[in-house]
Amino acid sequence: MSLIHDVILCRNPAAAFAQIGVFWGAFAGLIPQVKAQVALSDSGFGLVMLVASMGAMLAMTAAPWVDRHLQVRALPVMAGLTAAMALLPGLSLMWYHFLISMVLVTMCVGTLDVLMNARVSEIEARVGRPLMNLNHAIFSFAYAIGALIAGAMREVGMGSFVILSTVAVIMVLLLPVTRGGDVGDISTDDARPVTGLKWSLILPAGLIVLVAFMSENATEAWSALHLERSMGAGALTGTLGPSILGLTMGIGRLAGQVVSQRWSEAVVIRWAALLTASGAFLGGWADHLALGYLGFGMLGLGVSVIGPLALAWVGRLVTAEHRTLAISRVAVLGYSGFFIGPPLMGFLSEGFGLAVSFSAIGFVLLLVPVVLVPLVQRRG
Repeated sequence: MSLIHDVILCRNPAAAFAQIGVFWGAFAGLIPQVKAQVALSDSGFGLVMLVASMGAMLAMTAAPWVDRHLQVRALPVMAGLTAAMALLPGLSLMWYHFLISMVLVTMCVGTLDVLMNARVSEIEARVGRPLMNLNHAIFSFAYAIGALIAGAMREVGMGSFVILSTVAVIMVLLLPVTRGGDVGDISTDDARPVTGLKWSLILPAGLIVLVAFMSENATEAWSALHLERSMGAGALTGTLGPSILGLTMGIGRLAGQVVSQRWSEAVVIRWAALLTASGAFLGGWADHLALGYLGFGMLGLGVSVIGPLALAWVGRLVTAEHRTLAISRVAVLGYSGFFIGPPLMGFLSEGFGLAVSFSAIGFVLLLVPVVLVPLVQRRG
């Protein structure tokens, strides 16, 4: 009953998490088809995602302006724009069509990301309950559903536009739920001096979120292609990679609600990072589907709690007046990982193969327990 109560408490941002999740899941399942549709190499696809990430970062820094001007309408307006932009990659026939589409999509997603995390943080502060893991779990389950939808529709020969149109309909059905609720403090006037908010804390915490989301989105974007290219998987069995990732991430985040009440954020993030790195190495070097699925499942369980716990950790370490502003700054830095991961994988894959790309993700993850967690502990 408490879980249902928590979902009701944060239903407005939770619907936005579900929208973004179902889109990214379907997009991950469509990547092999879309790459062929627009005739992009691995590095070309990575370059497109890198340029798109720059647009997303600009949009995320503008999120306070959007929130200040739209206030309670900010969340539903950005959710509606995201649903509309979700159609565009399916219409792309040339690489430059795809580039423009992804810039527009990621700008909307980036702004919505900051807004919905700020809303969750505000609700957490008001009701005194941890809700961040729950909302990120909703994203992960929606992601798994989106990937399965794309895989099943690809298996029967459906085109990219038809698949993304189906996803857009689901996103529109969720749109009314995003309306209403509280407005966070993300619209703080930038001209007002902020005291007591230390970048020596924000930076390492943001880098933890960045590494987590980079690992997550790199695997979301490339796991289906890796399974199809390296292990001979079909359209449906290939999209089981991102589906398993989303499912295990959802389970891990629900478990994180319980685990975070018994152990400190530092302890949980350390062990989760080690599990995630192990999954990246196993998934990257697996020579048949079962090991590949196991690796991506381990990665999903581990990475599921790192980002949400780091956000919640920052919220606990700063004063109440700075909480939402701190979360928004960590989110802007951390969510860039969503857009850095795919191009990094593309560039490495072009030169060294996907196994090396996943190994690079694993090595970066090891920086979290060795370097970044101790820094946050000291600065906090």
